[in-house]
Amino acid sequence: MRRREPEFSVGDKGKLSPRFIGPYEIVRKIGTVAYELKLPSDMAMVHPLFHISMLRLYKPDPSHVLNPEEIEINEGLSYEEKPVQILDRHVRRLRTKDVASVKVLW
Repeated sequence: MRRREPEFSVGDKGKLSPRFIGPYEIVRKIGTVAYELKLPSDMAMVHPLFHISMLRLYKPDPSHVLNPEEIEINEGLSYEEKPVQILDRHVRRLRTKDVASVKVLW
């Protein structure tokens, strides 16, 4: 209840949440929780309006070199993530069954 939503202003750079792709410039604020981003031309099929929960503020770092990777978006506006490495495996024993869990680096 006491959680405060982050505030962005026009000209800030925000990263998109699913894989923190970006950063993309905020063009305008729409209402209290929606923002329009300036997306590159290869992402033209993605709608430029995003909810505030999908954005993270980009903190510039001089040593950080931005190399945007190509994301292939399917016709259903989805993409496939590929795991990099399996970090840990764990089997939890319940009364009647075993539940396996795997920690994966994406």
